[in-house]
Amino acid sequence: MASGFCEDCSRLLKEFTVHLRKVCRDFEQKMMDVFRELSQCTCFRSTPDQSLLRKRTQELPSLHLLYDNETLLNPGSLQALSRLATSENTDLQMTAAMYYLHLSHHLKSPLPDAFMEPVMALLLSTDLDVQKTISLSLVNLLVKNNVCKELVIEMGMLVPILEMFQSGDATAQSHLCACITMLSSSESNREAVTVDGIMPLLALAKSYDPQVQQNATWALLHLTQSDWSTRILCQAGAIPVLILLLQSSDSEVQFYSCTALCNIAAVQKHHPKLLSIGGHFLLKSLLTLMSSSVQKNSTQACRCLKTLSKNVLIQEQLMELDCVLPLKALLKTSSPVWTESAITLLSALSAHPPNNFQDVLVNEGLLDEIGQLLHHHTSSSVIIAHSCKIITDLCSSSMGQQAVMESLCLSGLLRALLSQSLSDDTVLHVTSCLHHLTTWDPPKSNMSLTITSEQVSRLVKLSGQIQNPRLSYNSAAIISKLEMTGEMVQLLRPHYTTMVEYLLVFLQNKDVKFQQLGIATIFNLKKDGDFSSLLANSELEAQLWKVRAQTEETRRLLQMIQPLSPSSVNP
Repeated sequence: MASGFCEDCSRLLKEFTVHLRKVCRDFEQKMMDVFRELSQCTCFRSTPDQSLLRKRTQELPSLHLLYDNETLLNPGSLQALSRLATSENTDLQMTAAMYYLHLSHHLKSPLPDAFMEPVMALLLSTDLDVQKTISLSLVNLLVKNNVCKELVIEMGMLVPILEMFQSGDATAQSHLCACITMLSSSESNREAVTVDGIMPLLALAKSYDPQVQQNATWALLHLTQSDWSTRILCQAGAIPVLILLLQSSDSEVQFYSCTALCNIAAVQKHHPKLLSIGGHFLLKSLLTLMSSSVQKNSTQACRCLKTLSKNVLIQEQLMELDCVLPLKALLKTSSPVWTESAITLLSALSAHPPNNFQDVLVNEGLLDEIGQLLHHHTSSSVIIAHSCKIITDLCSSSMGQQAVMESLCLSGLLRALLSQSLSDDTVLHVTSCLHHLTTWDPPKSNMSLTITSEQVSRLVKLSGQIQNPRLSYNSAAIISKLEMTGEMVQLLRPHYTTMVEYLLVFLQNKDVKFQQLGIATIFNLKKDGDFSSLLANSELEAQLWKVRAQTEETRRLLQMIQPLSPSSVNP
């Protein structure tokens, strides 16, 4: 069967294999020589395990299987590993541990369950180096899914793993944290890991060793991925530890702890504990992290604050802490990720009217920033959608309407209409916001003055998209509000034929809302004599009279019904 390599590559690989096996045989021979000399020493002769040591030494040749991948997992190697792992000699134990370390790097298939028995014996070794080596091997095997996570728990390996936390060795603790993280990624294991592992992990999360702290925080993060383990974590006092870790000098620790807190914040019943640390410590830490130069940390801090902002008390605290200033700074960055995170949080805050939040946001000049964003990010659906939401929320007051007029928001929205890269859902946000602005006189008048022929064409085209009723309705509603000045008439006239087509569909629609919009649009357009001439004796006019007749018939039928008394309506 063809190997897939050229002749030269095949030759080089064969030479490399021969050389590697020669080196391994030389290493094996050297080990045998060393152990042979050791066994002849009086130190070993005086020990009761002399015959046992000699027997183990004689078994070393079987470890040549270590270097032959074709027979890597045969019964012979398993038998040798079992004997070495259960030996009282730590050198022989280390030989077995090194075998597993090699195995963890090169194994391409699942490790048979039988090969896990020696692993358990090596975890119980009294030698720390053996424990570190086998724990690293186990991490590698778990990461590559070469071993079953559930089997590790069933075999009782969690106990020696947790006991090794007390070794005080930073390397061992890092390996163990990684083990626990991988084991807790299995939902069925999470309960066992949580019950026995939380306190050691919390202790290690306070370690002065950066790698230990990082691995412990990583493991704690994995335990926040289920409601049950999150509850146990909170009861065990994990929240204060995670909040303190937000101020770690290690960016990975900051990210893991922030993500864990975000998962905890998703469950509102945990909010009292999150806020129990005085001085708004959590919110201050998140606001500080939000300004981090590490993008993923800043983004995650925004996400965590957005999750927390569903709580009214937290909204008030955020506004007290002047959160708008750092968020505005993020809006001005060149990175879309930072901008999207900040505007998402601001959108959440703008939706809540208590305590004059909206007036504060207007006074802070937020609408000026939003107008700039709409002009510079015409292809970002996230930025445009949340910008529309903020504008809609803030223009509910006269102060907000005036701010919209003085900013670039309106021109930015009209500019976004022309973007061909936006989805229909995003365009729907834009048209909804523009439609909302037309319900207020100042923005409506300003729109009629600033709209261009390209934007009018776009609105007419969108109005005809009957397959998307909401988008069609919003676009047509904007047109119906345009003031029929001489300039506007000139912009609309080229589209009268197209407009008549969608207006006819509106009048034929069973939804009264569309019928009413069609009538209002016709009323507005009839201010131009050219449209009145086009309407005369047309199918649209006939349908208009038909709607009128139906309306009169409905009115007549209603008059036949005696008015109901309040008591009969609400018994």
